[in-house]
Amino acid sequence: MMNTPVCDFCREYAQSGALRLHMPGHKGVSLTGFEPLDLTEIDGADSLFEADGILRESEENASRLFGAHTFYSTEGSSLCIRAMLQLACQYARSKGRRPRVLAGRNAHKTFLSAAALLDFELEWLYPDRGASYLSCPVEADQLERLLAEGNAPTAVYITSPDYLGGIADLSALAEVCHRYGVLLLVDNAHGAYLKFLRPSRHPMDLGADLCCDSAHKTLPAVTGSAYLHISRQAPAFFAEQAKNALALFASTSPSYLILQSLDAVNGYLAAGYEARLAAFAAQVDGLKCRLREAGYSLLGEEPLKITLKTRPYGYEGIELAALLAEQNLFCEFCDRDYLVLMVTPETAEAGLKRLEDVLAAIPRKPALPDLAPAFCRCERVCSPREAMLAACENLPVEQCAGRILASPSVGCPPAVPIVICGERITAQALEAFAYYGISGCTVMVE
Repeated sequence: MMNTPVCDFCREYAQSGALRLHMPGHKGVSLTGFEPLDLTEIDGADSLFEADGILRESEENASRLFGAHTFYSTEGSSLCIRAMLQLACQYARSKGRRPRVLAGRNAHKTFLSAAALLDFELEWLYPDRGASYLSCPVEADQLERLLAEGNAPTAVYITSPDYLGGIADLSALAEVCHRYGVLLLVDNAHGAYLKFLRPSRHPMDLGADLCCDSAHKTLPAVTGSAYLHISRQAPAFFAEQAKNALALFASTSPSYLILQSLDAVNGYLAAGYEARLAAFAAQVDGLKCRLREAGYSLLGEEPLKITLKTRPYGYEGIELAALLAEQNLFCEFCDRDYLVLMVTPETAEAGLKRLEDVLAAIPRKPALPDLAPAFCRCERVCSPREAMLAACENLPVEQCAGRILASPSVGCPPAVPIVICGERITAQALEAFAYYGISGCTVMVE
């Protein structure tokens, strides 16, 4: 049984009757119910970015579970993405090189903010075939051709799983990267649980050097819980500098509620989670098979994500999501083409049965035509840093043709930009904005 030192400390303090002459201002008095357990860095509670007590012990527990150097984030994978890229930049500069990153085009917009803050050279990896804004597969042979041209980058940055449940062949990508002396960084925000499949499908076991997981997306952790993982095979520099990189972008007041959640998840994972996950994943696989037999089109390889391509069934994703909502079932994401449903063992067999009953009761209609706009490549005029830090103005999209985008015009989810900051907005891009319901853009002042 794995211990939970952070949970134990906070629980004991809450029950001690201590007079709290420190932050937070609620003083442990309940307003919503969680306040007695909400602490700050008092004596004995440790300090996240200088951890040498209970937080260090808890992170070491997580490190054993994930087989990596694992560090906590209470600000989601967004903090970990910035820290990963900062580490890559520092590493390049320590070798006397300017940092340069090749990134899959479906990167989360946090990647762009990191590019603006860190000012590394950025090139996009566009897929050779079949792509949407949410799924841009990068193949090993494609990467091989690019790296063989010379001028190897500092790092290759891949999003896997992607938002639609696609999983990259990370083993093959890692083999190519390492042959050319290039780091492989992976946004694994949607795949923390992949470590506990057998065999593991987690980036740390497939050759990635650094990756992030959002514990709150697929494990029973509260929102904001995340991990930064560094491979034990990566140069020692990365683990040694990880805390500094995280602290550069993080709040100096990390949430102890989130830290307790991460600590408690360690105990949960160590107590038979692999067997529970295997049994539940088999149930999900069975549901997917029955949905296909009923006429639904599914895509993606991620075991715990059910992604429906809805137009072949006669509905836009938004329409299908509304029908589910009428039955009190709420999706992770929907747009005009897709419906994304995320499940975990906490959904349980009863939850899957309830979902199946609702989907089975929805009548199939004539297929809708595929109207999704083609993936467009826009002219790069300046770097994301120049664009995001420039003077800007907000305009209706119909006034933005030819203007240079200053800030990503997309919400979260899915947070994958249609146009990249610093690119010129084309007529084709305006069609994509209209299709996805984006009515305004932030553009650079001319």
